[in-house]
Amino acid sequence: MRSTLRSTRRTPQHRRTSARIAAALVAGTLALTATACGGGDDKDDGETGGKTGGKGTGATVELPRLEGQNVSVAAVWGGSERKVFLKVLDEFEKRTGAEVSFVPAQDPIISFLESKVAGGEPPDVAMLPQVGAIEQAVANKWAKPVGAEAQKQLEKNYAKGWQDLGAVDGKQYGVYFKAANKSLVWYNTRVFENAGVSEPKTWGDFMKTAQTIYDSGVPPVSVAGAEAWTLTDWFENIYLSQAGPEKYDRLAQHKIKWTDPSVKEALTTLGELFGKKGFVAGGADGALQTEFPASVKQTFKGGDQPKAGMVFEGDMVSLPISETKAKVGTDAKVFPFPAVGDESPAVVAGDAAVALKDSKGAQALLTYLASPDAARIWAEAGGFLSPNKNLDMGAYPNDVQRNIAKALIKAGDDIRFDMSDQAPQSFGGTPGKGEWKALQDFLKNPKDVEGTQKTLETAAAKAYKD
Repeated sequence: MRSTLRSTRRTPQHRRTSARIAAALVAGTLALTATACGGGDDKDDGETGGKTGGKGTGATVELPRLEGQNVSVAAVWGGSERKVFLKVLDEFEKRTGAEVSFVPAQDPIISFLESKVAGGEPPDVAMLPQVGAIEQAVANKWAKPVGAEAQKQLEKNYAKGWQDLGAVDGKQYGVYFKAANKSLVWYNTRVFENAGVSEPKTWGDFMKTAQTIYDSGVPPVSVAGAEAWTLTDWFENIYLSQAGPEKYDRLAQHKIKWTDPSVKEALTTLGELFGKKGFVAGGADGALQTEFPASVKQTFKGGDQPKAGMVFEGDMVSLPISETKAKVGTDAKVFPFPAVGDESPAVVAGDAAVALKDSKGAQALLTYLASPDAARIWAEAGGFLSPNKNLDMGAYPNDVQRNIAKALIKAGDDIRFDMSDQAPQSFGGTPGKGEWKALQDFLKNPKDVEGTQKTLETAAAKAYKD
């Protein structure tokens, strides 16, 4: 079976300009407080489920009893993310009596699912991290439409923009369970204090701050080059701020080429950082061996001499921080991605649950994941942002995450989604190929802007044509 991504059939509102989300997310981030409290315990343990149905104490949705049924869930999450998601699934087991198994998937998840479908063993539900992956699952006739109960939860708990992101040809397939604000820079407060610097607001100020931190004896930036999705996020934030939302939309749909001057300008800007000697922790070689959790932890370990002063990525950074001695809000603070153009960018992403089997268990799980009940469990653990507007903001473990979440909900339908996640998986989401490979090569040789553009355009032309 051959995976193909058919031509996109989403309405313009899926990728429209969203100045309001930029303003809301930036304002919310700027309002972050310095106080933080510990994560709360799961308040709904105990008598959830029972023999009378799946609505326990404090629950907002009733789930069917599923004794004797097995429900499998595939996701690429590993490490701390997997641990917390397993807690979410444990609660579903208690509430329904079903037996849930987690299926570790590899990137690209569409290729992983292709082998499972071909072998006659698709999981009941897959957590798909790209808009393009949902479209591929629908095009390949793997995805099953969302059932009535899950649809009710979506309409009750989600802004229409988030519902639309999970729909293809007007039919709902995906439930966006986990969101991300991918326009944040986290920093080690001791490093900033020792260097005598403050939070930069523009790219120029950011580079000056980086230089001062470097002069103080600490590499300024930690880059998770081993996981190239982080490199796409670097590019997208710079491009959105510098080129503007209209060109961002057009590049996301390959309506302009990657050889466009606007891409050259963004890569040149990114190359200023990647190419500056000593600015990237471990140099390019070290960064290309550094995975995302390690990139975060090395920024907040080591006392006065960590391996880096800052790390760029979304709100999910707080989860690896929680596995160090650093405390979010005191030892670790955050500021909006600096404005390269007129405004700071605001890029969001998310993971959607999609049913791959016509089973009662699959639909029950979608219903559960669309409810505040499931979101609350991960929110309390940290490293999580929910697009569910009815999740109690008190579930977030600190004011930093709470304010980021409030800003996301306030943005409503005006969502700008991660560009690489809108692309065909072969271009925007495959290790060693397409944009991921091109940007890893660019990290090694940031002076080769023109060559990188040509490589990107060649890969994009093929992927969008396919």
